[in-house]
Amino acid sequence: MARRFAGVFLTALLLCGCVTTMSPTDAQTVGSEPFNVGDAQRAASAYYESGRYAQDLDAVFSEVRRWVREHARQHARPAIVLDIDETSVSNWLAMKADGFGYIRAGDCNRLPQGPCGWLAWEESERAPAIPGALALVREAHSLGVAVFFVTGRYEDERHATEANLRAAGYDNWRGLILRPVHSHTESAMQYKAPARARIEAEGYRIIANIGDQPSDLDGGHAERTFLLPNPFYRVP
Repeated sequence: MARRFAGVFLTALLLCGCVTTMSPTDAQTVGSEPFNVGDAQRAASAYYESGRYAQDLDAVFSEVRRWVREHARQHARPAIVLDIDETSVSNWLAMKADGFGYIRAGDCNRLPQGPCGWLAWEESERAPAIPGALALVREAHSLGVAVFFVTGRYEDERHATEANLRAAGYDNWRGLILRPVHSHTESAMQYKAPARARIEAEGYRIIANIGDQPSDLDGGHAERTFLLPNPFYRVP
């Protein structure tokens, strides 16, 4: 559609004789200019709305489930670790309403229009399960694999987080580890890796660690890591 419109516009300019010669540099992006944020937002929306995002999630979770089935019985106390946001539950409605920005405070009463305050969104318990994650957790339970959630949400969000997990269909998790309220680590890895180490210290063998951010997975303490697609935001 855009190319067709551009062609019509160019034809009109030629007919009126008002096309000017453009030097090669006039239409080029400066080398140091970062990728256009507006274009990135449109690309992220198209990725989600086309169904490709869901397909890619399913592909990763299919591999996780295969791995867990093969390794669950190789250890006395096997466990898996999952992140929550964009790993176990989807915040698409809030993200889309906020233009992929992060608005922590304020209400969230106008969806699908924004703004939508993140804390209010959490309290609403409306984030649905990501289907592949829920299927993984249920299969893990059937295999005797302990399930731990290690999230970047803060400890004072525990009640809302637990309520949303249950509303989304999750239950019987062995542990839910949240970020300390006064934690100011530069990277999620700096508190998530020690959290996994504490799980191991309890005698568990983490056979799979699943997250949507590289910082969910960095720092070791897992037999294998699985990175889910997330073009919507980055957590250092």
